[in-house]
Amino acid sequence: MRVLLSVYDKTGLEDFARQLVSMGHQLIASGGTAGALEAAGIEHATVESITQAPEMLGGRVKTLHPRVHGGILADLSKTDHVADLERQSIEPIGMVVCNLYPFTSNPSIELIDVGGPTMVRAAAKNWAHVASVVDPSDYPTVTEDLRAKGEVSEPVRRRLAAKAFAHSAAYDAAIANWFAESEAKESGELPRTVHLALEKAQGLRYGENPHQRGARYREIDRATWWDEVVQHGGMELSYLNLYDADAAWRLAHQLADLGRVAGVVVKHANPCGAAVADDALTAYDRAFEGDPMSAFGGIVALTAPVSEEVAAEMVGNAKADVLIAPGYDDGALALFASKRKNMRVLSAPPPGSDALHMRQIGGSWLVQDPYEFRAARESWRVVTKALPTEENWRDMELAWRVCAWVKSNAIVLAAGGMAVGIGGGQQNRVTPGEIATARAAGRAKGGAAASDAFFPFRDGLDAVAAAGVSAVVQPGGSVNDDKVIEAADEYGLVMVFTGERQFQH
Repeated sequence: MRVLLSVYDKTGLEDFARQLVSMGHQLIASGGTAGALEAAGIEHATVESITQAPEMLGGRVKTLHPRVHGGILADLSKTDHVADLERQSIEPIGMVVCNLYPFTSNPSIELIDVGGPTMVRAAAKNWAHVASVVDPSDYPTVTEDLRAKGEVSEPVRRRLAAKAFAHSAAYDAAIANWFAESEAKESGELPRTVHLALEKAQGLRYGENPHQRGARYREIDRATWWDEVVQHGGMELSYLNLYDADAAWRLAHQLADLGRVAGVVVKHANPCGAAVADDALTAYDRAFEGDPMSAFGGIVALTAPVSEEVAAEMVGNAKADVLIAPGYDDGALALFASKRKNMRVLSAPPPGSDALHMRQIGGSWLVQDPYEFRAARESWRVVTKALPTEENWRDMELAWRVCAWVKSNAIVLAAGGMAVGIGGGQQNRVTPGEIATARAAGRAKGGAAASDAFFPFRDGLDAVAAAGVSAVVQPGGSVNDDKVIEAADEYGLVMVFTGERQFQH
């Protein structure tokens, strides 16, 4: 069998090529692959020797030739195809080993491959007669099949063909997105087209409910920060474990610059506790104290490594389903293994960011820019007679950042570096204030309240004023702003407008 090799990723290439030669297969190689085989002393023929044509146009034309593609595309079950090969003195090619340039790592016109994708697609189309190998991890499967059966078996060829088309599709999607993103930057609009090519990266225990299947996917050939997450113990992760852990980890890092350590407790994608402190133990304790009842079965995120002391505090409290942190000492892991066997213990790098935020709605996709805090504290505007103290500013900023991660309508009360009352997911702006006030249970006195959108009437402000806060931060922008400001002045409250709404649904 003749095997054509043209690979960018040369992982395992030498060993694979030597095994093919030892089984009597003839190798043909192009460009850098031929150079690698030459350096390794592996017998092969060059593409130029087969085509009798030199590389052209700085390497843009190498394999685009009938002697290559005729050999790949011939259906050997058809007599007219075989006759065409004989008339043109073309020998069949039984395997194509080709992977493409990593376009996403350094996008440029010269990394838009033409011959490679053409060979990959040709081999995959003719999978009944040709094996198409695009992933070095498949080399052992191929060599085992060849040794055991003398050929690459039909089920393996079919699987390899599916993988080859996925590889080609992902490559084309990356190029199409590059052009679309460039156009979007020039126009200031969202891209006209968005191309997704996804691969399963992680099987999950189940989806939102046990009767639903679940998995984590990622863009093909593009690793994410989730791929660097290490699970040290506990049960298999579920769909909601990842969804909630992602929310907890992102919020924790949104708070990280407000103190040395940030701690967050999330339940059903909503924070029920959040705090910043000088050490991990205090950050955890304050986050847990925000709402101990809701913390049961929740997700805990800490931006500092977990010590045995912190672990001991955690196992003494209501159990968490997931803990995510940068790392753990041995004593902490041992304690979790003995006292919290089912808790998923994850270490993770800082969360990455997405270019676009997407949701499915029945055959369509909603696409938007990811949320970010664009209105910095320096741009906030004091609108009341009372002026904020530095402590007011700290409480307002913490409340505002936590509020961005609570489902709308949302109110967050914060005091002394911790969220003391959180109300969210309501259809009006009064009820979340009442919920937050009840959960604060007097702890919000002198602290701050944040609202994710403007107060349409003063009754929403009345609800948070009942908690005893001394400052309120909100976007502003209501037709009744003047009346709400007047109410704040009646209470002697500080009120600050951010000019930025932060709904989450």
